[in-house]
Amino acid sequence: MSDHIARGEEFEKKAEKKLSGWALFGSKHEDAADLFEKAANSFKLAKSWDQAGTVYVKLANCHLKLDSKHEAANAYADAAHCYKKSNIKESISCLEQSVNLFMDIGRLNMSARYCKEIAELYEQEQNLEQAIVYYERAADLFQSEEVTTSANQCNQKVAQFAAQLEQYQKAIEIYEEIARQSLKNNLLKYGVKGHLLNAGICQLCKGDVVAITNALEKYQELDPTFSGTREYKLLRDLAAAVDVEDIAKFTDAVKEFDSMTQLDAWKTTLLLRVKEALKAKELEEDDLT
Repeated sequence: MSDHIARGEEFEKKAEKKLSGWALFGSKHEDAADLFEKAANSFKLAKSWDQAGTVYVKLANCHLKLDSKHEAANAYADAAHCYKKSNIKESISCLEQSVNLFMDIGRLNMSARYCKEIAELYEQEQNLEQAIVYYERAADLFQSEEVTTSANQCNQKVAQFAAQLEQYQKAIEIYEEIARQSLKNNLLKYGVKGHLLNAGICQLCKGDVVAITNALEKYQELDPTFSGTREYKLLRDLAAAVDVEDIAKFTDAVKEFDSMTQLDAWKTTLLLRVKEALKAKELEEDDLT
């Protein structure tokens, strides 16, 4: 390990010396770039991620001096992947540089990929607001390149986090749009009932019984097979329970569905919110009587 670090530091020193000197033949930035690359590889072998990240940033700067934006963008991405293991903030900063450079040269697919990576890092850090920002950017870029599956994956993340942050209308619109798009594709049709269930659960969280009933009618028009699914039956039963403020009925409907198809943590969390709101209403009415 220490051998690799010593070699890395030696290559880095030589590169710095190249940059501070004069180059009679060729370019000092090209020569320095080769040495920085060797230094970064040595630091990676030593698992000295911060040093490797720092050197990749220096390599990116050399490529920018040579007007090689593509190589600079790749070097920033390499720096980010090293920093990811030790310094999330620096990793995000380098990925942002990479995204902007790939945008400059029209490589939107690469920009989308790294926007998604930034979003994943924010998600890892539990910063859902920023994760939403970057998943949205990634989705727009994937969509502009007609990579619909990736765009939908990013949009689903946006909807998921929006609902967690109680931005229910935003989540509903996304899930409904994904369901609409999926109906046009035979491979994605099977997932439609899941997207409509998610949209319906968000409708329940808003607590507007009329809106829930209208949504269920709309979903049947959108997909005539939906009314024959267990997902539709669950939403219909939950809406009826919310309408009459019957907590036991609500709980039974959830249990029945869960015994056949286990509800994931996201759905469980949102349904608990609806149940808590029902309980609060019940207590309010008890206080008034």
